[in-house]
Amino acid sequence: HGARVSGVTLNSSLFSGFRVLGLYSNHVPHALRYHKKHREFYLVTAVGKCFHAYNVCSYWLMRRDVIRCGCLGNSLSDDITCVTADRMLVFTAAGRLISAFARNKEVVMRYHGHKQEVHLLLPLGDQLISADSGGDVIVWDVQGDIYLRLQFDLNTFEVSAMMHPSTYLNKVLLGSSQGALQLWNIKTSKLLFTFPGWSSGVTVLQQSPAVDVVGIGTAAGRIIIHNIRMDETLMSFTQDWGPVNSLAFRTDGPPIVASGSPQGHIAFWDLERRQLVTQQRHAHSTAVAGATFLHGEPLLVTNGADNAIKVWIFDQEGGGARLLRSRQGHSAPPTTIHHHGSDGKNILSAGQDGTLQSFSIVHERFNKNLGHGEFRKEQKKKKGLLYEELRLPSITAFSSADARQSDWDGIVACHRGRPAATTWNYQRCTMGIHHLQPPSPCRDAIAMAVDITSCGNFVVIGSSTGRLDVYNLQSGQHRGCYGDDDKAHSGSVRGVATDTLNQLTTSVGSDWLLKFWRFKTRKQEEQLELNAAPASLMLHRDSGMLALALDDFTLLVVDIETRRVVRKFAGHHGNINDMTFSPDGRWLVTAAMDCTIRTWDIPSGCLVDCFLVSMAPVGVSMSPTGDFLATAHVDSLGIYLWTNKSLCGPVGLRPLPADYLPTVETLPGVKADESEKEVTSEEAEDAYRSADQLGAELVTLSLQPESRWKSLLHLDDIKKRNKPVAPPAAPAAAPFFLPTLPGLTPRFTLPTASEEETQPFVSLLVDRPVSLLKDCGPAALSVELTCLTSEEGGASHLLLAFILMIDSMLASGRDFELAHAYLALFLKVHLRSLSQDAVAMAALLRLSSRLEARWAELRTSFDQSLCLISYTKSALL
Repeated sequence: HGARVSGVTLNSSLFSGFRVLGLYSNHVPHALRYHKKHREFYLVTAVGKCFHAYNVCSYWLMRRDVIRCGCLGNSLSDDITCVTADRMLVFTAAGRLISAFARNKEVVMRYHGHKQEVHLLLPLGDQLISADSGGDVIVWDVQGDIYLRLQFDLNTFEVSAMMHPSTYLNKVLLGSSQGALQLWNIKTSKLLFTFPGWSSGVTVLQQSPAVDVVGIGTAAGRIIIHNIRMDETLMSFTQDWGPVNSLAFRTDGPPIVASGSPQGHIAFWDLERRQLVTQQRHAHSTAVAGATFLHGEPLLVTNGADNAIKVWIFDQEGGGARLLRSRQGHSAPPTTIHHHGSDGKNILSAGQDGTLQSFSIVHERFNKNLGHGEFRKEQKKKKGLLYEELRLPSITAFSSADARQSDWDGIVACHRGRPAATTWNYQRCTMGIHHLQPPSPCRDAIAMAVDITSCGNFVVIGSSTGRLDVYNLQSGQHRGCYGDDDKAHSGSVRGVATDTLNQLTTSVGSDWLLKFWRFKTRKQEEQLELNAAPASLMLHRDSGMLALALDDFTLLVVDIETRRVVRKFAGHHGNINDMTFSPDGRWLVTAAMDCTIRTWDIPSGCLVDCFLVSMAPVGVSMSPTGDFLATAHVDSLGIYLWTNKSLCGPVGLRPLPADYLPTVETLPGVKADESEKEVTSEEAEDAYRSADQLGAELVTLSLQPESRWKSLLHLDDIKKRNKPVAPPAAPAAAPFFLPTLPGLTPRFTLPTASEEETQPFVSLLVDRPVSLLKDCGPAALSVELTCLTSEEGGASHLLLAFILMIDSMLASGRDFELAHAYLALFLKVHLRSLSQDAVAMAALLRLSSRLEARWAELRTSFDQSLCLISYTKSALL
């Protein structure tokens, strides 16, 4: 691991990609299918170059894991643009390539033939229909052959939606962005009918529970219920939120159709009363990508580009829906991440969407969404405030402590452009009751830095005006301010930290000063002048090491006991966004805008690991147990986990040269398997063949049933016991179709291979005798051994050959119990003949000595094992 060559790129020695957290959905509509054998609905969503599979349990199973992550599909070369599924396969389109997956992970077929990006897929029996942005519609045989190709002029008919009308054999209904619809027979390649449309582009086509009736969504917001058999519009609705993104018909009784909008709202329309029943506003923070009712159940599954999958249940009065279960991550990239607690199982993440969420590395059912920050209740009551105006801006910095989180709020966060810091409760998963703000706040003050003491009772908050205030977390009361004239720094406070025993507080500001304060008296003890403006601060409380990131891309490590700079690191070529210490304080891991993640060894003062990522990291956090490194990246909604290799085995860490060129590491969760194979059977990749013999000193049994070898010495008793009591009955008349030989006397034709079937054991005795004997039953085996002598049709040299075969079986140690059983039966049948053959007797004597030696070895092994077991059971360990 540790060999480093100047100017050579090598992989990371410390970290390897493990998985990604918090990715669930994007703008691609989901696919839903029902598995008859499992009796469960399966949901498939696209996430970048991969797809995720979930199973949706029945709604009466009120468990937290109603949606459970199933498995992750193999990564594709491009982002997935469309996904669909039938009862057996999952089909994905990525660029011009269509792939079919079995069991959600195995690529069983790839379809090549499109010249433009594929944006629509429709499975239809043994065919798959696909449409691309160039106007080509291809009907594929599932095996990969092109059955039919249709070409449309984009100026007159640009395919924008597809569906198969129920009970219409081999028929496909196509919708266009110009508004017209066409009904095609894909078997005869004929256009059956053209619907003129409704002067607006078709965005969605959906089959209704009634035959011949389809739902049509348009770009103008109209929802049209149309009878395609009679070419008659039954009813029409209009939503005020723009184009119809999705349509879903309820199938459990009530005649309801749901329509999704780009604003994230869902409208529910009553088809009998022809009116709006209810609406679910802000179901998603972005456009509703897909909506599907589970067949026969009052459940609606939706997904959106806000990285959320939601299940809605209709059990409210008036036909309203409520959120039953959800899987959701950040709808905007996370900016700050920290591990919460001492077990390292939960990661707190604040995103640009303004939410604070907790992701579990154990299972997704332990994830928590602490929600979006909101204003005080008295401000909420003001009239005229929009939905977005009630929410606080995104979180720029936060601190958490689990010491007293069961008693009061244990998380404090600073918001962009806000002077007050908010408190959050981790156990209740809600925003807290306090807004921490100085008694006489400055108009332009903004909370910039925050740190909670190790005891969980106090929090220190730094502002852009240079104030450094202390608050009590239980009461939310202001307890004091650092510095003279209520000002700790002449510029903005960039970072603050408190030690383990609440004796010392350190702060850095844009005035290029690092100051040390007495926590209780809030008096300054000492200060250090820095060479550049600091960007952030990180304290490792156990070791007393304080890390500073400066604006000149360098790092300083200060010992808070001696209050001197003990290490200085340089090597980044961009702003240092975040840093974290290893649990023992030996390593400092930093992430910068130059897309590198570097690990510095503090005792030696050297760079020991460095690797590149494709997107600049904005947050980094090392687990308190040291097993995982978590990173957040620009323009990425997920949190990426990297395993610490040093916990799994020895890792050689040597100082990296100055001209070291880091290699690009693929982000976890989207890495394609290099050994990907197109597997068509389940046994092809799961089959494992064990070695015939694990060691020369061991003996291996044959795994044959005991009846095959235990009864060999008692065949006479078995035959006597099974002797028939009554004489055999006359056979029935032979069937007329049995072949006969020509002649005066009728005789049946005998199989010509009958003689050969009695000879395989004799002819192949030297080559495959053991395998042939294994296929014989006890009676057949007795007959074969009896026929070895010349009196029974064999030869005298076959007896010697059989003895040599047993000798080779004992020497190899394989089929140990069969060798003894065969030898016992052989001696019982041929002992009288063998006593008259001097060569055979010599071979038997050699075989006897081998038997004694082998049994002596086994006896020694048995005795040692029994002694060890006896000692283990009786000894006081």
